[in-house]
Amino acid sequence: MAIARHGAGPTADLGALASQVHPVFMLPPLAASAFGAVLAREFAPALAAVHLVAVFFGLYTAHLKDGYVDFHVRGEDDDHPLTERGCRLALAGSTLGFFLALAAVTALVGPVAGLLTLPGWLIGYLHAPQLDTNPVTATAGYPTGIALALVGGFYVQAGTVTPVVAAFAGIFLVALSGVKVIDDATDVAYDRSIGKRTVAVVLGPARARSLAYLLMGVGMFVVVALAVDGVFPPSAPVAAVAFAVVAAVAYRAPPELATMLLVRGAYLFLALLVAAVWFRPLAVAALPDITVLGPYTYLATEVAFGSAAALALWYADAWWAAARTVAVCYPVAYVWDWYTLEVGVFSIPMRTGVDLLGIPVEEHLFMLVVPAFVVGVHETLRTAGEPKGSA
Repeated sequence: MAIARHGAGPTADLGALASQVHPVFMLPPLAASAFGAVLAREFAPALAAVHLVAVFFGLYTAHLKDGYVDFHVRGEDDDHPLTERGCRLALAGSTLGFFLALAAVTALVGPVAGLLTLPGWLIGYLHAPQLDTNPVTATAGYPTGIALALVGGFYVQAGTVTPVVAAFAGIFLVALSGVKVIDDATDVAYDRSIGKRTVAVVLGPARARSLAYLLMGVGMFVVVALAVDGVFPPSAPVAAVAFAVVAAVAYRAPPELATMLLVRGAYLFLALLVAAVWFRPLAVAALPDITVLGPYTYLATEVAFGSAAALALWYADAWWAAARTVAVCYPVAYVWDWYTLEVGVFSIPMRTGVDLLGIPVEEHLFMLVVPAFVVGVHETLRTAGEPKGSA
């Protein structure tokens, strides 16, 4: 029996096998392995290559098994290039390739490197039909593979795992879990019909999308926070900002288009992180010092955030909601602010010196801007609407 379902001969068989190499989903784990090697600084190409081979065969196993289960077992897909026998033979070959690479990693580096590499095949082989029916494992399987590829790529070079590498892996796990939730939202109706419990099936498309963007937002915030704390290079937030821009564009897109944008945004995120870690372009750059504005410094920040609040309120048409919220919060905030200033809890040196009703005029503006900003963001998110094509 032939390997290929369409056509005969070696060319058809090779084409069918090659069809299971999906670059869009294979590149991030392979790039993560390479990123881990770059983080180690001491780069041994042979070790990096062996680990990359192991990661590749783990992913190839996942794609083969998914295709086999979805077409030959579940009847979920309309077509598949490999026969049932072809799937089994390819799975045997990919498994052999993985374990040969795993043996090489273990022999060259040690058993810990092997233990960090092995889950790549386990996750791939068990993804369907075991892991993809549970909302947690269906969502976190692929991101976990990427995180482990990063950690493994670093370990085979450095022989250890540092807090920085663990932090990068955790960020990828969280942020890419959000991307996976969006990806799973493309098949909500069908997944529900066959009993597959993805996050979108369990929570519904709208809540799943909110959770997805929450996860991505947490990941990007941690990048910024760790850069501020000195754990990541100062230029690392540029990667987070770039991904956030892509995520903002994808927010209103249908699930399929949003997935395409977010996966490519992940490529950009990874590339910018590599540049930040390897080249450290802002290592000697000082933060902009806005105190050159002297007594108008605090006022200038309020103008900036006030403008952002006004833009959000205009977009969401939430002026009345903001006015009501400010009216309720202002008296409480005024008393709180007056008391804390009076007893010396904090001071405001970079201000105009103009007081109104016992507190700086800037504090009055602060009590207007902050609730207006919160209401503007809340109403903008609430009225953003469902992405086109959501179930």
